[in-house]
Amino acid sequence: MKNKLLIYLVLIPLGLLVIFIVVKLIGTDTLFQTKSTKQTFVTVDRGQVIVSVEATGVVEAENEVIILSPSSCIVKKINKEPGSQVEKGTVIIELDQVPIQNEIERIKDQLELKRNSLEKSRLSNRSTLIDLEYNVEVKQLKITSLKSKQTDEEQLLSVGGISPSRLEETKQNIILAEKDLAMVIEKNEIRLKQLKTDEEGLLLQIKIQEKQLAEKIGLLEKMEVKAPSAGILLTVAGKVGEMVQSGKMLVCMSDLTTFKIIGSIDEKYSEYIKTGNQVFAILDNEKLQGRIGNITPAIENSKIQFNVHIENSNHPEIMPNQAVSLKVVQSLKNNILRIPCYDEIYPNMEQLVLVKDSERVVKKNVRFGIKGVDFQEIVSGLNVGEQIIISDKVSSRKIDEIESQE
Repeated sequence: MKNKLLIYLVLIPLGLLVIFIVVKLIGTDTLFQTKSTKQTFVTVDRGQVIVSVEATGVVEAENEVIILSPSSCIVKKINKEPGSQVEKGTVIIELDQVPIQNEIERIKDQLELKRNSLEKSRLSNRSTLIDLEYNVEVKQLKITSLKSKQTDEEQLLSVGGISPSRLEETKQNIILAEKDLAMVIEKNEIRLKQLKTDEEGLLLQIKIQEKQLAEKIGLLEKMEVKAPSAGILLTVAGKVGEMVQSGKMLVCMSDLTTFKIIGSIDEKYSEYIKTGNQVFAILDNEKLQGRIGNITPAIENSKIQFNVHIENSNHPEIMPNQAVSLKVVQSLKNNILRIPCYDEIYPNMEQLVLVKDSERVVKKNVRFGIKGVDFQEIVSGLNVGEQIIISDKVSSRKIDEIESQE
């Protein structure tokens, strides 16, 4: 009995000594820790850090096209409904063309009458011109005859064949004939100007009606309301058989060349929703940079709506009605020291971290700054290229080997 007790007194301390040595060599964590330590090596680099608030958005076409009724007319047929996607030239609405066609025929008839009147006027003018020229020639011949008579009478007077009064009468007749000729020429000029004015008046009337005809023909083409470009129909007004007034909106559509985003955010973040503020749209892990445009003043369901105009507004992956995640920038820093965000690293404070230094792991006091969407700012304590160990648990044996570096 005493031998057994002696053996126990020797073996128990020896066993405890072995256990102590093993713990020292291997570490208590490996003995008692059931979970394995997870470590991540994070490299310090330079870049952008963004602090933002979350918002949601829906993609919409940026440009809207409104088509107005070209005339007061009746809607004959509606070919496309709101929400339809159309190509350029697609007939959306057919309007009643009969009144315009009747108007075109009436103008054509009036034009034909005016052109006939113009032709008659030109023929009449030619006849009048001939008469006027004939009258002038007759007057000129009469003057020539009187002057010839005067010459003969002067010769007879020199030999006493006639009396001086007769020669004087001939001279008076010449003066009267010349005045008569001058008056006829002047009247003829006035008459010719009148004829020219009448013809120009007819030509002007014809020109006006030709313009009216061209406008009506153009209007007739517009009675088929066509899409000016490819896009999506937002509104199609009117009903079949309904009279629509000239200038009333018939179609509102958006083209598909460029897009914008209609954002929505909780009103508690209203201080960050300012025109011109920066926003990032997340599209399939790609960030599209944009700016806030118009802001809807009305607040509905504690939400604020705002437009986001993205720089790459014709991005090939953007589609109408596509839901996207938005990040409204609170603060942004460029070209600063940073590391990816981890829960173990806290913002705006100094923290003791593990840094890989050659073959060793050392402790460093590092001051961290803002914590953004993907990265966190390093204010001091680290340089580009250094690696931080992000670990959920580090064994006590390894911690004892770490040398403190201030």
